[in-house]
Amino acid sequence: MTGILGGNPKEEPMHYGEIYAVWQASMVAKGAISCYRAYMYHAGDSDLKKILAAMIDQAELEVSECDELLSEQGLASAPVMPNRPEARLEDIPVGARFADPEIAAMVAADLAVGLVACSQAMAQSIREDIGALFAKYHLTKAAIGVKNLHLLKKKGWLIPPPLLVKRPEAVNV
Repeated sequence: MTGILGGNPKEEPMHYGEIYAVWQASMVAKGAISCYRAYMYHAGDSDLKKILAAMIDQAELEVSECDELLSEQGLASAPVMPNRPEARLEDIPVGARFADPEIAAMVAADLAVGLVACSQAMAQSIREDIGALFAKYHLTKAAIGVKNLHLLKKKGWLIPPPLLVKRPEAVNV
């Protein structure tokens, strides 16, 4: 096939769904950077801080790549959030502080939502480069999610749903 949708995907126009997915990914990532930096001030566990740092790095990459795609289309991206002032864990009042298990659970929820958003963006993309970009984000979020799950289990922070430890016996009628 030749024409407007043939050849190099980067030369193809983005459709409105792709534009919105890229814009939304940038906006969410900008908010995530701000949120994860705040979590870093609240976190005490060094392993949790490594996961948060990975989440910040990933969000910064997403902002950079998504904003570049939007710019190439002549579109404005969402505004950047101002940097938070630094805080020390000891200066945050205990009643206002997020506990490490809470932070790890919020990260797990964010990753789950991110996986669904990436899957949706991949499914609606007709430009292969945009689909591949969200596939890359999906893979990275899944990998960080596995690390976070291992952390939740190792630290005893995971609150599992009801577990079926013993199967009920079949009733013969």
